[in-house]
Amino acid sequence: MDDCPRCQAPLERLTLGEVTTTACNRCGFADVPVEHESREMAFESWQDAFNRFYET
Repeated sequence: MDDCPRCQAPLERLTLGEVTTTACNRCGFADVPVEHESREMAFESWQDAFNRFYET
């Protein structure tokens, strides 16, 4: 098994269903794929937020 890129401790392979990742018990490193593309967020006005709140 490989060593952790942060602390060089042995990595553990974890599987949940069809998803598998490697993690380090010592420092908490987890080899989780991430998407680095940013998306423009739509901002909500205070009035829209209050209206949404009172509708529920």
